[in-house]
Amino acid sequence: MNFNSHMDLVVGIAVGLVNTLTEGERRGRPYTPPVGEARRTALIEIGAGDLGEQDTTVLAEMAVELRAVFAAVADDDIDAAAHQVNRLLEATHARPHLNRHDGEPWHLHFHGDGGTVSTDWVAGCATGLAVVLGGEFHDRLGVCTAPHCDRVYVDTSRNGTRRFCSTACQNRVKTAAFRARGR
Repeated sequence: MNFNSHMDLVVGIAVGLVNTLTEGERRGRPYTPPVGEARRTALIEIGAGDLGEQDTTVLAEMAVELRAVFAAVADDDIDAAAHQVNRLLEATHARPHLNRHDGEPWHLHFHGDGGTVSTDWVAGCATGLAVVLGGEFHDRLGVCTAPHCDRVYVDTSRNGTRRFCSTACQNRVKTAAFRARGR
């Protein structure tokens, strides 16, 4: 899968937001999202930048909304995924426009007027997900199929067969299957 580097970035940020900011299960264990300074640090690590507490709180709330898109695709309900993306696009007032800043060349931004840093990020993520859902790779969003893991992923493999959020989860499943065969 290869849209362009900016589209890949925002879809990757969407995955990072969901996996970092939503509770559930991760690699066989319960997962609780970080809070406070740990949440700010985690957002820097996924590429969302150094944000204030209000923006991190909004992103945590919106990550739940982004997760619904991945869950719907995993359930083969592209219509529900598309409706959820449309709700996010409307809520964030996303609109494409060319922008140039910090000595960079012209590039596409997706946020609307008057948004906050957090809503601008969600606007970009929602737009990236809209491009995925509206194209030939609409089935490349997913939720990890390993037991006790609900982290999300975007399948960028050539053959589109990814089913796990990480190599760690894939290895857990393979090891369990190997042990089961040995019994």
